[in-house]
Amino acid sequence: MTQDQPLLAVQEALRKCFPVVEEQQGLWQSALRDCPPLLASLSNLAEQLQAAQNLRFEDVPSLRAFPDLQERLRRKQLAAGDTLLDRLEERLAALLKVRDVVSSHVERVLQIYEQHADMISLDAVLQASAASPCVAEMLEWLQDIERHYRSLYPLHTFQRSSIGHSGGNSSVGRRYLKRKYLLSSIQWGDLGNIQALPKAWDRISEDEHPDLVQDILLSVSFFLEE
Repeated sequence: MTQDQPLLAVQEALRKCFPVVEEQQGLWQSALRDCPPLLASLSNLAEQLQAAQNLRFEDVPSLRAFPDLQERLRRKQLAAGDTLLDRLEERLAALLKVRDVVSSHVERVLQIYEQHADMISLDAVLQASAASPCVAEMLEWLQDIERHYRSLYPLHTFQRSSIGHSGGNSSVGRRYLKRKYLLSSIQWGDLGNIQALPKAWDRISEDEHPDLVQDILLSVSFFLEE
């Protein structure tokens, strides 16, 4: 093995990893974009359920001929809610897949670096050019990206609470992140909470750094073209 081969091996691993990150970032953003409309639909459905619960069907002359109408309407609305929750679960599964794909590729790059670290000088790892960041910086960026996805994705999928049940996950620990907590709080017995989901989701998004991955990808764009 020549003197440059260990460094070239790490650089090649980096060149393979960043395009994967770019692809997965697109999938991540797509899944996140799908969530607010679904939450808005859940919120609207909760309003409809609330209105139906407040209406005394027996007091409406035209509805007296349909004594089971209120219950049938309720079942239909809950079925629609379950469909929306299924679609949210699909988006969360997509986020989980992105997180795991990125994590596995980053881990592979770090393994390759560790295998060659003893044969690469510190100067070589820290050497940057006009078109290429140094290897040390790119390795650090990959770890930043992995932490970014892990900090945004809930570690467990949420569980639905049945209508009329006040239970949920009241012992949310630190490993449960904000979106996990928000979605695990969905209870059909608490329609007010469901109606507030879109605003709560937006508040979570305000605390994030959506440009982190894109900024890093821009920083390595010339390196990837070499």
